[in-house]
Amino acid sequence: MSAHSHAWAQVRRWANATLPRAEFVSATSNAAAAVTLADASRPAASLGFEAALAPPGTGAALGLTVLADRVADNTNAATRFVKVGRPQPAGEPTGADKTTLVVHLPGDDAGALLRMLEQFAVRGVNLSRIESRPIGDRPGEYSFSIDALGHVAEARVAEALVGLKRTCPVVRFLGSYPAADRAVTPVEVDNTDEAFTRAHSWVQSLL
Repeated sequence: MSAHSHAWAQVRRWANATLPRAEFVSATSNAAAAVTLADASRPAASLGFEAALAPPGTGAALGLTVLADRVADNTNAATRFVKVGRPQPAGEPTGADKTTLVVHLPGDDAGALLRMLEQFAVRGVNLSRIESRPIGDRPGEYSFSIDALGHVAEARVAEALVGLKRTCPVVRFLGSYPAADRAVTPVEVDNTDEAFTRAHSWVQSLL
C-alpha cells in the first residue's frame, strides 16, 4: 500500500488489523500515490503496490475502486494546509484570528524558554501551537514555530512582538489571518486595546 508517511502513521492500527501482510510504500503525497496507481500506462506489477491511501473522493475521481473508507485510527485527526504568498499587509482583525511566527530561542541557558514565553503570557496572548526544531548543527539552539491567538493589529499581540524582538535573536512574522474554526478569542479586560491605550497615555502624562 502506498501513501505519504504521515498518512500511513495515522492508519497503522487499522492496517495491521485489517491487512496484516500489507507493506508500506512511501509516496510524496497521498494524491500522488493514487494518481500513480491510476496511471494505465504503467503495469501494476512495476509499481510495487496495489492500493493507495487517498483523500475522500480521490479514488472515484481517478476511476479507482474504493476498497475501504474512514480508516484513520483517530477519527478526529486533521491535516493542516498552509497557503504561502508574497509579503503583503495583514488584513483587518476579525476577533477570531491567529498570528504565525518563527522565533529563535534567546540563548542556551536556564530560563531562556521562559523569557520567550513570558512575552506572550504577561500580555494575555494564548498560544494554540508551539513546535521546536534544532537550528542546524548548533547544540542547544532552537527555532520555534508558533501560532498565537490574536492579530498583529491588536495591542496585546503587537506588544508581545515588541518583547520578542527585544529579547530573541530572530523573530519572523509569517502573517495574521482568520482562524479556520472562526472561534472568537476571549480577551481579558486588562489586555484589551483600550487597556493598553490607557496605560500608554498614563506613561505619556508622566513625561
